Amino acid sequence: MSQDSDDADYVPRRMHRAPRHVGRTILLSCLMVVVCVLGVGGAYAGKLVSAVGQSQTLADNEVFPTNTDRPYKDPGDTSLNILLLGADHSASDEGLSLDASARDQRSDSMMMVHIPADRSKVYIMSVVRDSWVDIPGCGQAKINAALSCGGVPKLVETLEGLFGNKIDHVAMVDFQAFRDLSTAIGGVTVDNPKAFCAYKTTPSVCFDAGPIHIEGNRALKWVRERHAFPGGDYQRVRNQQTFLKAVFKKVLSPEVLASPNKLFDVVDSVMPSLTTDAGLKDPAFLVGLGVQMKNLRSTDIISFTAPTVGSQRINGQDAEILDMNAVAAIGKALKNDTMDEYYATIKDQEEANGKAQSGRAG
Repeated sequence: MSQDSDDADYVPRRMHRAPRHVGRTILLSCLMVVVCVLGVGGAYAGKLVSAVGQSQTLADNEVFPTNTDRPYKDPGDTSLNILLLGADHSASDEGLSLDASARDQRSDSMMMVHIPADRSKVYIMSVVRDSWVDIPGCGQAKINAALSCGGVPKLVETLEGLFGNKIDHVAMVDFQAFRDLSTAIGGVTVDNPKAFCAYKTTPSVCFDAGPIHIEGNRALKWVRERHAFPGGDYQRVRNQQTFLKAVFKKVLSPEVLASPNKLFDVVDSVMPSLTTDAGLKDPAFLVGLGVQMKNLRSTDIISFTAPTVGSQRINGQDAEILDMNAVAAIGKALKNDTMDEYYATIKDQEEANGKAQSGRAG
């Protein structure tokens, strides 16, 4: 299978049956906002649970593989692996079916989130969309072609096969939620490595270098942009990670946590645009997880990108080649719930890579 997702005329379509815009992967923001706020105060739990109920739910066969050879997970293993998924919507606003038979889909960005059993950290691993992988039953292609091969279940199957670990939950969110979330918390301040403009979509929208405040549509533009960077998707992924950390810091700040009304506004603004598997919408599960993670701080959110060994031209496409030794190490860390030990081995290199990519941006 050979599918080129870099076609200049191609615009990824939306990822939900209903006619809704599915957006960039601020999915972790949406999920963790709910998780964290639900543990803040029982007096508001009912109101928050009601807000959570606005999210959309997908049946298990719409998000998980139905084959029986999925990776085994010990019933006593209480760690969580969550796939956070998003894609740009089409200019025509046509819906994108999650049906496994769909053939015209692309996953524009994805994050694997690991929450350890002790709930002390949240590890966010971005997987660049041009990663060249084996898609079961479809052959080798960029990982963002998995959806066109067999919908979300095929993407889950691909990632589970790659890392050898079961994915417990899946979540997706749209653009409106992105804008509303950043607005609900009054925007965030991020450190922009170099000045750039979103020249391919809206060249009049530009960002200065250094600390900048972004909110609403400007926040969306900052997180979506990739054409302005020689590092392309790598820099976009890092910008997404930077934004998420800023969101966590703001949501977990006294300014927000001390205001039940603001907390509700945050959750209420996001949930109507959030789509998850049924298990992730269970109020009892969310409340319990929120209580377990109520001491989480922004410094406990750790992000990194699945390592690659370079780019390669394959079948006329520019692909990223994953570091399979690193993939194996990540899989082992996920299985043994030792992500802290794995991250310690790559922390310095990850930070160096971030500085290198930032230095080439603009």
